[in-house]
Formats: sequence, structure tokens, C-alpha cells
Amino acid sequence: MTCCTPPSGDRPALTLVPTHLAGGGTHPIEQITVPAQTFAMGDAHGDGASADGEKPVHDVRVNAFTLDATSVTVAAFRAFVAATGYRTEAESYGWSAVFHLALTDPDHVAGRMHGTPWWLGVEGADWARPGGPSDTAVDDHPVVHVSWNDARAYCSWAGRRLPSEAEWECAARGGLPSRRFPWGDELPAGGHALNIWQGDFPVRNTEDDGFLTTAPVRTFEPNAYGLWQPVGNVWEWCEDWFAPDYYAISPLDDPRGPSGGTAKVIRGGSYLCHDSYCNRYRNAARSANTPDSSTGNMGFRTAGPALTA
Repeated sequence: MTCCTPPSGDRPALTLVPTHLAGGGTHPIEQITVPAQTFAMGDAHGDGASADGEKPVHDVRVNAFTLDATSVTVAAFRAFVAATGYRTEAESYGWSAVFHLALTDPDHVAGRMHGTPWWLGVEGADWARPGGPSDTAVDDHPVVHVSWNDARAYCSWAGRRLPSEAEWECAARGGLPSRRFPWGDELPAGGHALNIWQGDFPVRNTEDDGFLTTAPVRTFEPNAYGLWQPVGNVWEWCEDWFAPDYYAISPLDDPRGPSGGTAKVIRGGSYLCHDSYCNRYRNAARSANTPDSSTGNMGFRTAGPALTA
């Protein structure tokens, strides 16, 4: 499922040696509490592609939990790397996927992604250098070029976890049932509420919202729960394996996805979403990528138990 994130299937075989991660790391991202509730999960408007499996709409009951108010930032990930010496999969492989207009080092392009030529395999691109070796990541932007495995490693160190797909959608909705977006059903007229593509995808971005690629994590307005940019900006990894037919058999209570698969769920869309190509900047929208994939528009936020008084 390529959507706006190419898979890493062209990467050479690599044996990764796990870095020992002692727990107890300091996770600096503000937490919001999502109350226990039953909500209608899925696409109530018929907006999604059938292959994405956004239907049937079905009731889901989740327990109260906490979720990061923002995507994990470059600064937070930098602290994790400094404390543990962790090397991401992009660093171990030696390259990651960069959108062609974000490229800073043309002489480091190893190739184009099959089927999505606007994605370039760039040597030396990683979480600290998102556009290539000469680029520098900005501390208050979401960390990108992190795989699902990298996100899980951060969670292990920080004493957190990735949200389930159901938890993610519940939080993104902000208590508004069956709405397209975290604020309602319509995009605001004459204004901007999220970081997506404007212009002619993939050749010209007019940057009407102010951003070619990532925006600072506290841009625009949070939803009713206090969640910043659950849609747009960067895709966010969830814990679940992806299956397009899972909703038909999903349990009512705290669903956690199928028992196995080849790709992990990503949610929320990114700065590359555009109606002409990918309208997955909606609460119900689903996509997926392989656990070792890393790109310039995939990040994550973490979840944990509800706070006690």
C-alpha cells in the first residue's frame, strides 16, 4: 500500500542487532487523557477507498488512556538517542525515503521508488538529517524517518507504548461522533486547520498553509481533547497489524488488530495528502507500511495508562 509512504521493499537484507534499552527514560511530551467510551469507528461518509478497509462502521469500547498531545518531537527523540546510543533502521541501512522537493543533497540520491517516482532513496537521510546529509532537523517538529521498530524502541525506553488503531481514532475524533475531521465535517473556508498539500501534486506546492514539509507540532488548533494535528503533518504509527477486512470481525472491547501480518497501521495522513491522490487526512482513514519502513513523512506519538488522581 504505497499511498503517500513508499514501502522499503527494495532495501537489501540486513541483520539488525538490537540495542539494549534501559527503561526509565524521560518522556517530555505533554499527555492528554482520553476518557473511557464507546464510539462508532470507521468511515460514515463513504470517503475511503475499499482497499483501505474503513468499513463497516462498528462500535468500539475503549478504556481510559493517555496519549501524547503532539507527535514525538525531534528534541524528544534526540534525548532518547543521546541516552541510549540507539541507531535507527534508516541509519543502519544507510538511506531513507525523501520527497523530491525536500531533497537537500542531489548527489546522494540512490534511486527512485518504483511506482512513486516523487520518492527518492537518499543516502544519509535519517531522523537528524531529514532532507539528506546536509540538512538539520528542527527540534519542535515531529521526528520522521523512524520505522515502527524505532518507535517501539523509543516507547520501551520511555515506559510508553504505541496506541492501538482504535485508541488513535477515538482520540482523533475528540468526542465528536462520526465526523470526518477532528473539528467537524468540513474544511474551514478561507482558513487552514491542518498541514496538507496545496497546488498540483506532486510537482508544485503553493504552501498556502505555510509549510512545504513538516510543521511545528503545536501548529493550528488542538481538538476538543487537546490533541494537536492528529490529521495532516505526519503519518503516525499504531501498534496493530493491518488487515483490510479486520473491521468485519473486530471485537467490541479494546480491539488490537489481527494477530499477524506484513504491515503495521499508520494513521492521520501527512503534509503530502491531496484530494487528487490521497485524501487520508480524515479521522477514519487508514493506511499501512512495513515495520522497517522509514520516510520523511512518518512519525509517531505514544500512549499509556490513564493518570490517577
